[in-house]
Amino acid sequence: MFVTGFPAGMFQTNCYVLAHEGASECVVVDPGQDAFGPLSGFLAKSGLTPSAVLLTHGHLDHVWNARQVCEEYGVPAYIHPEDRYMLTEPGRAIGPTLQPFIEGLEFVEPDEVIDLVDGDKIVHAGIEFLVDHTPGHTPGSVVLRTQADTDEGLVPLALTGDTLFQGSIGRTDLPGGNHQQLLDSLEAKVLILPDDTVVLPGHGPGTTIGEERRTNPFVAGKAG
Repeated sequence: MFVTGFPAGMFQTNCYVLAHEGASECVVVDPGQDAFGPLSGFLAKSGLTPSAVLLTHGHLDHVWNARQVCEEYGVPAYIHPEDRYMLTEPGRAIGPTLQPFIEGLEFVEPDEVIDLVDGDKIVHAGIEFLVDHTPGHTPGSVVLRTQADTDEGLVPLALTGDTLFQGSIGRTDLPGGNHQQLLDSLEAKVLILPDDTVVLPGHGPGTTIGEERRTNPFVAGKAG
């Protein structure tokens, strides 16, 4: 499997592209602010066409360009129903400090929006994703799990959005955030994953579950 990502926008949110080697279709995860330009250029150069946009949660820095990508390629967006309102009313979820950034802007849903539900199996571009609902950062945060076929065998991947980062976890001070709920989600759904699971977070560099269990001060000593 081919996986690439790049940080976009003022919040440097990671946008990911996943595809099987030699395939013509791909899946796009979290096309946030200013992601469309570099994403469309990369897709044209690579000969890839998205078949879906998957959103780990509804915060604006992760969904800003979702409609544009969906319109350009005629594909659906997937998001947990508890975060769907953020597609059209992002200001309700970002707090007063960030409100000036979107003053006067209008936000519209993609033409087709499909619910992500805990336990779902979604297949696009020949890639199967398992959906884990991990509320805490937002009520509708999810972790998307899949596998990469490498020369060393199958490697588990977890796209964690803003639930888990290298050395940190998601903030919970914005509307809808809940710190204890986030810790519970991490313990029940994320830290139980195998040590070699590669974590592809919403911001910053990648890591592994084993590394975070050992060194992340927010989760060290938790489940595993």
